[in-house]
Amino acid sequence: MGALPMFRWRLAPDGYATRRQLRARGLRPGGQDVAAQLERPRRRRGPLVAYLYRIEDAKPVRPMTPARWAALPKANGARRICPQCRTDAGYVIPASLGTCVPCASPSSSPRSA
Repeated sequence: MGALPMFRWRLAPDGYATRRQLRARGLRPGGQDVAAQLERPRRRRGPLVAYLYRIEDAKPVRPMTPARWAALPKANGARRICPQCRTDAGYVIPASLGTCVPCASPSSSPRSA
């Protein structure tokens, strides 16, 4: 991806969009490669980079099937179960922790068993 066109923040030409912009239009990248990069400079850290896709090559979003609608609450519920203590955390467990907050830092708030 070293030969991608690079555009500055808010200066990308028409015809390009990020994944979120495509989704807002009811589109998806549809297997196409990244067409360009958008770079937003920051003061103290490296720049933020967003990948752009061609709008004309994008495909419509696939519709949700009844089976996918049924699987969605199960998948979201599974993300709330702590793999260590096997309880419902009441929130989606962060992937960075991998466990619920009490299990991730047992010294700060002990869990009653």
